[in-house]
Amino acid sequence: MEYRFKGNAFTAVALLLVAALIGTLAARSFMSMWVDDTVVPAPGFEHHRLSEWESSLAGSPGDTDVYIQTGSKPGGTVLILGGTHPNEPASHVSAVLYLERARVTEGRLIVVPFANRSAFTHNSPQDAAPQRFRLDQGEGRSRVFKFGSRATNPIHQWPDPDIYIHHPSGQKLDGSSRSNLNRGYPGRLDDGLTQRVSYAILALILKEKVSLAFDLHEASPEYPVVNAMVAHERAMELAATASMELEFEGIPMRIEPSPVNLRGLSHREWGDASEDTLAILMESGNPSQGRLRGRTDEALVLTGRDKAYAKASKLGLLFIPYEEDQPLEFRVARHVTAVRLCMNLLGMVLGPDKAVQVENIPDYQDILDKGVGPFLAPGA
Repeated sequence: MEYRFKGNAFTAVALLLVAALIGTLAARSFMSMWVDDTVVPAPGFEHHRLSEWESSLAGSPGDTDVYIQTGSKPGGTVLILGGTHPNEPASHVSAVLYLERARVTEGRLIVVPFANRSAFTHNSPQDAAPQRFRLDQGEGRSRVFKFGSRATNPIHQWPDPDIYIHHPSGQKLDGSSRSNLNRGYPGRLDDGLTQRVSYAILALILKEKVSLAFDLHEASPEYPVVNAMVAHERAMELAATASMELEFEGIPMRIEPSPVNLRGLSHREWGDASEDTLAILMESGNPSQGRLRGRTDEALVLTGRDKAYAKASKLGLLFIPYEEDQPLEFRVARHVTAVRLCMNLLGMVLGPDKAVQVENIPDYQDILDKGVGPFLAPGA
């Protein structure tokens, strides 16, 4: 005899309450990413907001933090931009390391650790990625950072078109590129939040007469442009010299020219917009954003260890050396060291009046040996 459960008013109310509870917990988890990560700037940094260079961003999710430190001797100005894509953690962690450690003795250093602030407020849908990751500092302490999305949060900019037409070139890109900060330059004020943030970042570069600008990124191990510096043609001499010095230190770094016909990217648009600026984008290899990866959890973000990538490496399908892992400290060490070497060479390439000197930055081997956490301000 078939038995059928018959609901009543009580079961209906109970189900509604359970659904409301699950929805509330999910909403609280989602909204927890709206809280900005904590940073502890080194002495000498002045705190600004991006809206100081474009007032329409004031109070918006795109109004991110900007930190400026000026040395005792005049010189050039260097910009370190992290967090263009918040699912590329070595990018913003490297920028934060400079923010919390740097002591500028000559010139100026500008650090924007979380460039696309909106993209830090959500995860990419259907990827089951972690919301955060922890960097161990020993003695029970750790620092926590968000693992966000490649794209601006759709609650701040929606919908994306089927085809995104880049301004002002008219180049046609996939629709999702409208929410990609590194497809939005030089930006415009009569479009979405992403394009307005792009406009403000370029306004900062122009107004502050930035001599050397870094856009820090990560790339999938199967992507050809990885473990590389992508340089505007006026930055090629600096990038090539730095690459040779990195090779001498046992750090292979490819040099890629910025494609003239691929518009919207920082290394192209920054350099074209300002004759004063050498524009360089850096990529390290990040398995946690690759399409061959397995489970996407905090361990993958921190270690880069993945069976599928190990197999792909044996089949010769990757563009980076990969035996069993690609840890975050290795990727951060590459960025931090390459930025330091480029800054050290700036005075030689542009002249002594454009030199920038920054002290108190850990070297490559120290980061590999001790990890990133010990070089950041103590956490809880």
